[in-house]
Amino acid sequence: MAKKKGGRMISSAGLVTYYDSEDRRQVTIDKTTVMAVTVGIAVFIFVLNLL
Repeated sequence: MAKKKGGRMISSAGLVTYYDSEDRRQVTIDKTTVMAVTVGIAVFIFVLNLL
C-alpha cells in the first residue's frame, strides 16, 4: 500500500485546528477591563430598574 501524503489524522473528520498566534495588529483587552465594564453595566441596569 502506498502511504498517504500529509500529516492529518483520518479520524479528525474535517475539524479545523486552531493555533495560538501573536498578532501585533490585533486589539487586545485585559480580562480585568472586561470584568469591570461588565460589572459597571450591571450596576447601571440595576439602578435604572430602581427608578
